[in-house]
Amino acid sequence: MKLINWWPPMLGTGISLKNVSKDFRTFEVVMKLRWYNRNLVGIHYGGSLYSMCDPWYMFILMANLGSEYKVMDKGASIRYVKPGKGTLRCTFYISEDKIREIKEEIDQIGKNDYTFLCEVTNEEGEVVTEVEKIVYVRKKDFDFEKFETMNRGK
Repeated sequence: MKLINWWPPMLGTGISLKNVSKDFRTFEVVMKLRWYNRNLVGIHYGGSLYSMCDPWYMFILMANLGSEYKVMDKGASIRYVKPGKGTLRCTFYISEDKIREIKEEIDQIGKNDYTFLCEVTNEEGEVVTEVEKIVYVRKKDFDFEKFETMNRGK
């Protein structure tokens, strides 16, 4: 999994995956402030801060739900709390209970969106950026026509 550090969007922004738990429910990511990822006022570039948070919840769900499910990033919003300086960190985690809850719900209703909040922190542990991620999950064999027919009468 750490080969992702060589993927151009990660390499080009200085984002580094530092740790992945054995159960693939926790990912730890860091980004050092470098000349190539700072903006005009000398702090972390906003696009890099978003990139730091982009794929991880999707990866966690893909790894834990299995191949019967389709998982895709659907949306995000970002809020800059304070200037991002120095080395920034973010830990992405979904509990076993939450993954089980998602799986049970999708098995019942077929598809849904899930929202997760990630907080990017500085070396002092202060939150510098909050990113709300929306992840779409559905069964691969989801019957869209049946779903539409069932919901027309509502």
